Amino acid sequence: MRASSVVLLPHAPSSVAVARKRLSSELNASGVYESVVDDACVILSELLSNALRHARPLPSGQVRVTWSQKGDCLEVAVSDGGAMTEPRRGPGTLSSLGGRGLGIVEALTEGWGVRHEDGATTVWARINAPHTVSANGSTPHRAAHAVAPELSELPDPQDRPNGKAVNGARHGVITGRAYPA
Repeated sequence: MRASSVVLLPHAPSSVAVARKRLSSELNASGVYESVVDDACVILSELLSNALRHARPLPSGQVRVTWSQKGDCLEVAVSDGGAMTEPRRGPGTLSSLGGRGLGIVEALTEGWGVRHEDGATTVWARINAPHTVSANGSTPHRAAHAVAPELSELPDPQDRPNGKAVNGARHGVITGRAYPA
């Protein structure tokens, strides 16, 4: 399955709720597990909040939010007019009031990065977004619920078969990082 959406929103805090609602609605309708929908909405919120807080709008005065899904890979991206600095993960200390957003994105995704194109800065993140499957093999309109496996049964996402990360990214999905590894 291949699906994608592009949403132009005002460079305003109210855009975060609008974007989350649209993403949630589309992913739920496509049968993505609800826990993945929740993670995708958190990721989108962090990327969009960072763009609104730290960057200029696009020349149109807006920000562009996109998501595309190909198979089980979902890419969420936010494009803005850029900032004086490159997006990077901050230290996010316990006493700091901010700086945890891209750390949260990193924890929830297969990887993230930054692209510069056509006068815009785009911060993107990729997430594994499997669909629920019914007994007859079809994807239902909406997942009833998802059962999470025991954490002890899951492999450490930092482990690689050869013991090395690829370009500092989990699962070798990413070709570059927005911050030093």
